Amino acid sequence: MRRLHFLVVVLALFFAVSVAGPARAEERLVPAEPGALALAIAGASPGDVLILAPGRHDGPVVLDLPLTLDGQGAAQLVGDGRGSVVTVTGADVTVRGLEISGSGSEHPVVDAGIKLDRSAERAVIEHNTLIENLVGVHVFGARDSLVRDNIVIGRQDHRMNDRGNGIYVWNAPGTVVERNDVRFGRDGIFSNASRDNIFRDNLFRDLRFAVHFMYTNMSEVSGNISIGNRLGFAIMFSNRVVVADNMSLGDMSHGLMLNYANNADVRGNLVRGGTQEKCTFIYNAHRNLIHGNRFEGCEIGIHFTAGSERNAITGNAFIANQTQVKYVGTRDIEWSHDGRGNFWSDHPAYDLDGDGIADSRFRPNDLMDHILWSQPAAALLLGSPAVQLIRWSQAHFPATLPGGVLDSYPLTRPVEIAVPEHIARMEAEARPAWRYGRQIDDIADPLTSH
Repeated sequence: MRRLHFLVVVLALFFAVSVAGPARAEERLVPAEPGALALAIAGASPGDVLILAPGRHDGPVVLDLPLTLDGQGAAQLVGDGRGSVVTVTGADVTVRGLEISGSGSEHPVVDAGIKLDRSAERAVIEHNTLIENLVGVHVFGARDSLVRDNIVIGRQDHRMNDRGNGIYVWNAPGTVVERNDVRFGRDGIFSNASRDNIFRDNLFRDLRFAVHFMYTNMSEVSGNISIGNRLGFAIMFSNRVVVADNMSLGDMSHGLMLNYANNADVRGNLVRGGTQEKCTFIYNAHRNLIHGNRFEGCEIGIHFTAGSERNAITGNAFIANQTQVKYVGTRDIEWSHDGRGNFWSDHPAYDLDGDGIADSRFRPNDLMDHILWSQPAAALLLGSPAVQLIRWSQAHFPATLPGGVLDSYPLTRPVEIAVPEHIARMEAEARPAWRYGRQIDDIADPLTSH
C-alpha cells in the first residue's frame, strides 16, 4: 500500500512539472530610468523580451542569456565612451529597434556599438541605428549571425584610415549581412579570416572601401551598391568568392579589385565612373570567371597585370572608357570563351550574318599604348607623324603587334544593367569629400593599405 501511495505521489509531481514546464518567457517593460536596464537584464530569464520604453537607457550592457532587447524604434542606448555599448556573449540573442551610440575608441580591442563574442551564436541584429561608434557591429567569431536592416553612421572626426568599420566580421562562418545602410567611417564591411558568409543588398556611401575581403573564402557579395566611395569592392587574398549584381557608381579609384583572388565568379556587376581611375583591377588573380559585367566611363576599363593566369573574360561590356584595357605583356591573351567575346564601344565592326558576333577580331591596345604606359613622357609625341605611321603599320600588318589582349569574337550588343531611379538620384547627388580635395591625405595604395 505504501509503495502504491509513493508511486501516486511521484506520478502527480511528474505531471505537475510537465504541465507547468520550465519558467515561461515574459515580456517586460523597462522604464527609461538610470540603472533600470541593468536590473532588468540581471533579473531576466532565458527567452525574455525586454521592451525598452522610449527615451534614454544607460549602457554598457552584457547579454549572456537568450534574450530579446527591443527598443521598438523609440529607445536610445548610450554608452559611457568606454568599451562596447552592447556585448553579446550568450547564444540566440536578438537586439532590435534601438538607437545605439557612445562606444569607446580603442582599436586593439575593437570597441563597437554591438559586439558579438565567439559564444554569441545565432544572434540577430536588426532595425537598429548605430551612430558614431568606433565600429558599428563587430561579429567577433559568432557563428550564424544575422545583421540586417540596420543604419550605421560612422565617425567623421578622424582621418579615414583611423576610423572604424561599419560592420566588421572576423572568423564568423555563416554570417549573413543584408539590407544595411552604411555611411562614413572606414570600410562599410570588412571581413577577415572568415568563410561561408553572405553580404547582400547593402548600401555604402562616403567610405574608404564599400566591401573589403581579406582571407575570406567561399563567400558571396551580391546586390550591393557603392556610391562615391574611394573604392567599391576589394576582394583580396580570398578564394571561391561570388561577386554578383553589385553596383559601383562614381567611386574614386576602383570599382572592383581582385588582388590575389582565385576561382571567383564575377558576374552581372555595373561599374560606372567618370572619376574612377580603373573600373576593374585584376592583380595576380587566377582562374576567375569574369562575365556579364558592364564597365563604363572610367579612365581605364580594366587593368590586368602581375601575371594573372587562366581567367575567362567573356560577355562583358567596355563602354566609353578612356583606355579600355591596360595590359603590358609580350604574348597574346584571348578574351573570349566558347566563341563569345566582349562588347567594345570603340570597335567599328560589322555583323553581316546577324549572329551578335562581330566579323573581325579586336585588339584594344597597340604598341604605342605599351610605350605610353612604360614611358609617360612619350605622350608629347602622340600627334607626330612617326606615331601615326606606327599605328597605321600595326593596323595593316598585325604581325608587328607586340602581344596583348585579343578578342576573337567581339560582341555587337552590350549587356544592359538598369540602375533604379532612387539609386541614380543618390549617384547624382553624391558629394564625397575626396571629390572636392578634402582629406586627400588619406588616399592610400589599396594594394598596401588594409
